[in-house]
Amino acid sequence: MGSVKKCIFVTGGVVSSLGKGIAAASLGCLLESRGLRVTLQKLDPYLNIDPGTMSPFQHGEVFVTDDGAETDLDLGHYERFTHARLTQANNVTSGRIYERILAKERRGDYLGKTVQVIPHVTNEIKDAVRKIATDDLDVIIVEIGGTVGDIESLPFLEAIRQMRHELGRSNCVFVHVTLVPWIAAAGELKTKPTQHSVKELRAIGIQPDILLCRTETDLPQELREKIALFCDVDKDAVIAARDVESVYRVPMNLAQQGVDDIILRYFGMKDLPKRDLTAWEEMLDRMKHPEDEVTIGVIGKYVDYEDSYKSLKEALLHGGLAHKIQVHLRWVEAESITRETAHQQLGELDGILVPGGFGTRGIEGMIEAIRYARLEKVPYFGICLGMQTMVIEYGRNVCGLKDAHSTEFDPGTPHRLFFKLRELKGVEDLGGTMRLGSWLCNLKPDTLAAQAYGSLEVHERHRHRYEFNRDYEKEITSKGMVVSGETPDGMYVEICELPDHPWFLGCQFHPEFKSKPLEPQPLFASFVGAAYRHHQARARAEEAAEAEQFLRVRIS
Repeated sequence: MGSVKKCIFVTGGVVSSLGKGIAAASLGCLLESRGLRVTLQKLDPYLNIDPGTMSPFQHGEVFVTDDGAETDLDLGHYERFTHARLTQANNVTSGRIYERILAKERRGDYLGKTVQVIPHVTNEIKDAVRKIATDDLDVIIVEIGGTVGDIESLPFLEAIRQMRHELGRSNCVFVHVTLVPWIAAAGELKTKPTQHSVKELRAIGIQPDILLCRTETDLPQELREKIALFCDVDKDAVIAARDVESVYRVPMNLAQQGVDDIILRYFGMKDLPKRDLTAWEEMLDRMKHPEDEVTIGVIGKYVDYEDSYKSLKEALLHGGLAHKIQVHLRWVEAESITRETAHQQLGELDGILVPGGFGTRGIEGMIEAIRYARLEKVPYFGICLGMQTMVIEYGRNVCGLKDAHSTEFDPGTPHRLFFKLRELKGVEDLGGTMRLGSWLCNLKPDTLAAQAYGSLEVHERHRHRYEFNRDYEKEITSKGMVVSGETPDGMYVEICELPDHPWFLGCQFHPEFKSKPLEPQPLFASFVGAAYRHHQARARAEEAAEAEQFLRVRIS
């Protein structure tokens, strides 16, 4: 642990879902473009220890770090926008804060003192921020979850108020993300919600330095001046955070308004390199001017809430960027797929993907989608649950293992192709008990996996509770499936694939967690490339069929 040098605290007001996470990540991107080394942290007010046991419908995806932390999805934004490699310490909840305090109280660490919100809770929050400070970092960006005015957020806001006092004003910058709504009936943008939000923030002792004003339209100069006057903020620090077609345009939008210059001015940092976003601009150009397109079907059980698959969506986009291809996603509810309807629902797809998930709902639909992809030679990618259902489908329909299943879905199955991880036997707690974090995987030479990675050793992040039963490996591989990735000790199967298929691969890990727009994850890039080849083949077949039909009409 080093000393905290410079801190940026990002808060939000008026309503939730304004994009504080994207704002924080974009600030990190801009500061890195100036040669600074950054890390980011999310402080969440809810009482859960971590998001690991929270419903995807409520909280979106659970992002996983290299060290096995189950974290808020905003940490995915942080890693995609910057070079920061985050850990357990980069996501702190009220639940974790109180857990630490109560453990100390039970040990007698407080020497009989009355344990209170101030100073004990606020001190613990400040210690959590200091914990991520290292000597090789220049700036820490801390996002406070929730909205100013929430009761549960008050200890966090008080803690960062104290930190500015302790570190000095020139070492702390407060960025407040707020809303300037367009009122259609009046035909006007309204600044009052922003004024009230800043008033609430100032009432607890925090004066924002920069306002990021979320708007649907441009923010006229007169409104910027009005907001600056009423909120006591410099005019050039009232920033229009307009809605954009892609979150990856946000750093460019902020750069055009000189947000990084404003921050460096507050920090008193001079003589830094000029902003260099060349690679970012080239990526955005590829995104805006694709050479072709593909449609990928995602067969899931949370498709009504796409934040459940946030990293997956981004990784598929990145895979398209590797080929200058626009990837369209078609979300298909797994429960709706049957053998009779599979062709109708999936026949126009260029690729099929089954993502991770838990529980029995939709499993049979996933298996039918995988069967269709295997028989119709449609590129297929299975991730975690998607690998398990892929092997189950193959066991049932190719290997003749009737009623083969995972004990997660059918404890009484006669063919346990997947069962609970051996080290978890007797463990009933759900939180933090899975196989988590980055693990080494050895790849078999001359396989699709080895070709995609260009290496025989890879590290990928895991989040699963069940493993492939290697007692069935000979039966599965004797029919053509290949185990192309496994742990160095041979305990766990990590990747399976079919060599007699254009692209058919499942992995037990979650490769989406390591994909970035400037560094597409290899499996996603390879999968999208295969989907594009399938797209081209389908187009040629359709053209040939049309030509044949035209000739028949002329002959007749």
